[in-house]
Formats: sequence, C-alpha cells, structure tokens
Amino acid sequence: MQWFININSIAFVTRAIDILAVLGLIYLMLSLSQDRRTLLMVRGIIFLLIASVISDRIGLRLLNFVLDKLLIGAAVAMAVILQPELRRFLERLGRGDLLSLIQSPASRRSIVEADSVIAEILEAVVELSQNRIGALMIVETGEPIDDRDFSVPGVRLNALLSKELLHTIFQTSTLLHDGAILIREDRVLAAGVILPISERAASREIGTRHRAAMGITDRVRDCFCIVVSEETGSIAIAENGILDRPITNSRLREVLETKLNNYRPIPLGRTVPRFNWLWSNLNLKNLVSRKSSQKK
Repeated sequence: MQWFININSIAFVTRAIDILAVLGLIYLMLSLSQDRRTLLMVRGIIFLLIASVISDRIGLRLLNFVLDKLLIGAAVAMAVILQPELRRFLERLGRGDLLSLIQSPASRRSIVEADSVIAEILEAVVELSQNRIGALMIVETGEPIDDRDFSVPGVRLNALLSKELLHTIFQTSTLLHDGAILIREDRVLAAGVILPISERAASREIGTRHRAAMGITDRVRDCFCIVVSEETGSIAIAENGILDRPITNSRLREVLETKLNNYRPIPLGRTVPRFNWLWSNLNLKNLVSRKSSQKK
C-alpha cells in the first residue's frame, strides 16, 4: 500500500515539473518579445491546449480531433511569427547566458535617456520650424499604440532617434516626408504613417497635418503630437484631440520635459492588477462595511 502511494506521489511531482517546465519555456520565449499581440496569440494557443485536454478527458473525440489539428497549425504559425525571438533564444542559450533569459524584459531594456531625447526632438523641431519644413511627430507617453489606430502603419524603421534622422525624413525630396513618424522611447519606430483626420470643428487656417494630429490624439490618449507648419513654420502641440498653436520653443521644451521625464516604458502586456485595485473596483470595502453594520 505504501509503495502504491509513493508511486502516485512520484507521478504527481513529475506531472507538476512537466507543467512548470512548459510554462517556463513559454515565459522565456515571451520575455524576448516586446509585442503585446504576441502575448495575446500565445494566450489563444494556451486556451486551445486546455480545451483539447478537457475534451479528451470527457470523451469528446470529434472536438478533440479538431482542436488537435488547430493546435498543430497554430504551433507552425507561431514558429514563423516568433522566428526572431526563437533565434535570440537559441543564441543566448548557446552562449550559456541563462541569467539574461530569466530577467524580465523591463530589467533588460536599456534605460531611456530622457534628456537626450528631449534635446534631439527640440533641436530638430526648432530647425524645421526655422526652415519652414512641414513635420508631424507622434510621441508615445504610455501604452504602445496599436497599428490598427493608424489609417496606414507606414514604413518600419526602428532606428535610434536623432536630429539628423528627423531632418532627413522630413526633407521634401524623400518619399516619407508627407506622413507622420512614430517615436517610442528613444527610437523612431516608423515613418510615412498616415493618420485618421479629426472630425472636430477647427479653424480653416489649419491644414491636413494639424487635423491628423488632432485625429490620432483624439483616438489614442497615451500620446501627443508635434506639428510644424510648412506654410508659416509655426509649432503646434496636439493632445486629447485639442490643438495648441502656435507655441514658443520654451513652451515646447516644457511640454517635452513634462511628458517624457515622467514616461516609463510599458512592459510586455499589461501588468497584473494589484489587490488594492481589485479591492477598490469591486467595492469590497463597501460590501464588508455594509455586512459589519448589519451584524451590529
């Protein structure tokens, strides 16, 4: 009898280690990616996996067959989608760099030098304004913007932000000067981004760039836009669908310092809500206090 109990205990421990190992591998793979949509896709595969196991346990053979085929297709798709992450994972594993695999993405991410980013943007905008070169910049201040919020996502760059790069993009001789650029942390993620036009009533003096800045900031709250007018060289800031124009160089510096000095990169996916947040949102305090008063 004792031998049988020991066998069951060993089987349970083995099963637990097996599950934890799979979860650990999934975490290591996700830690190499900064795309939130990748996390959502992995969640979908986990859901299919759980559904497949449950259908097999309760004897739903046809459903289990279909789910197994879906899992095979999803696994192949994920291998293609996560090809860069798989390559980085295998390279670090081959180098024996296990510590970097365990660390979270936020701890491995280089710290953004806010002052240098502010200086580069400020110098570029001022010079563009003096030369009357039109420009439109989207600067993220929170959760990453989904590409579906744009009319056209533009051309992917993922280049280090610099004054020279901004000047080059917005030169009228380049193919990308008509669209907007997307700035995240110290990187220019994309150029030639086409933004939705605001439907709000506005002055007839403003052009398409200003209306586009109003449109994207009205749709996405965690960003603001910097606009340089091609006709007058004036600088404008758009936030929450509202346009502030014209503004001075000192006012632009003040906005950049306020927004970017307080900005911290968002890690992969949303952070897990704290218990205090859950406590307050579900009104558990009120429920407990109400029950205690009824007992009295």
